[in-house]
Amino acid sequence: MIKKSKRVRSLILTLVLLLIAVSLSACGGKGDDTIKIGSKEFTEQLLLGKITVIALEDAGFQVEDKTGVAGSDKVRLALENGDFSMYWEYTGTAWLSQLQHDDPITDPQEAYEKVRDEDANNGLTWLQYAPLNNTYTLMMRRADSEELGIKTISDLAEYVNSNPGELRVAIDHEFSIRPDGYPGVQEHYGFTQSEDEIKIMDLGIMYKTLKEGQVDVAMGFATDGRIPAYDLVNLEDDKAFFPVYNAAPVVRSEVLESNPEIEGILQKIAVLLDTEAMMKLNYEVDINEREPEEVAREWLQSEGLIE
Repeated sequence: MIKKSKRVRSLILTLVLLLIAVSLSACGGKGDDTIKIGSKEFTEQLLLGKITVIALEDAGFQVEDKTGVAGSDKVRLALENGDFSMYWEYTGTAWLSQLQHDDPITDPQEAYEKVRDEDANNGLTWLQYAPLNNTYTLMMRRADSEELGIKTISDLAEYVNSNPGELRVAIDHEFSIRPDGYPGVQEHYGFTQSEDEIKIMDLGIMYKTLKEGQVDVAMGFATDGRIPAYDLVNLEDDKAFFPVYNAAPVVRSEVLESNPEIEGILQKIAVLLDTEAMMKLNYEVDINEREPEEVAREWLQSEGLIE
C-alpha cells in the first residue's frame, strides 16, 4: 500500500508540474521567442527598425536588434532564411526588385495588395502599410518654385517647353537610364531637354548642388530630411508616373502566428507615419546629427505609444 501511495503521489506531482508548465507557456508567449528585427542601413530604415525594437520591447517582447544591414537583397534573404523575424520594406521595392515584376504600380492600395498576396505564398505577412511614400521625386528650391509658378511636374514640363535651355536638371546615372527614371518622366509628361541641360552626378551631392543653385531641378527621394532642411520642395507627380514606395512591416508568418499581438502594435505606428512625419524624423538624424534610437524613442513618446 505504501509503494502504491508513493506512486500515486509521484504521478499527481508530475501532472501538477506539467499543468504549471503549460499554463506558464500559454501566459508568457511574449517571452518565449526572440523577435529579431532587421533593417537596411540608411537613415529612414534605421529609424523604422529602432521604432519597432523600442515599441515591441515596451510591450514585453524579447527583442534582438539586427538593424543596419546594407542592401535590399540581403535583408530580404535574411527574412526568408529566418535570420530576421521582420523588417520594414517598401511596396515598390518588393514588387519590382524582389518579386521581379516589370510593370510599376502607382496606386498605393493596389501595390500593397499585390505584394501582400504574392508574399503570403512565401510565408511572409505584410502588415498595415504607412502613408509615407519614399518614392522618386523632382525637387526645386522653394523660392524658385514660387517665383516661376512650378508646383507640379506638369508645370515643369510646360515651363521647359516654353523656355528651352533655361533650367538645368541634376540626376544620377541610374535615374538617367531606368524606365521609371527621367526618360520616362519626360515621355509621360511630354517635354524634352538637351544633353547640356541634364547633369549626371552622384546622389550624395544632389541636394547640396540644388541648394547652392548649381542646378535648378534635381531628383531625390520624397522623405529625405534634407528637403525641408535646405528649403526645397517636391514637385507634385500630378499624372502619377512614379511607382509607389509605401513602407510596411513584413513579418515571417510563423512568427506572427505565435505572436499575434505584434500586428496591433505596429498598426498603431504605421498609420501615423506619413511623408511629412518621416521627413521630420530623417531631418533630426541627418541634419541635427542625433542618434536614430533617440529620435525613435522621442517620437514614440510624443505620440503616446510608449511612456
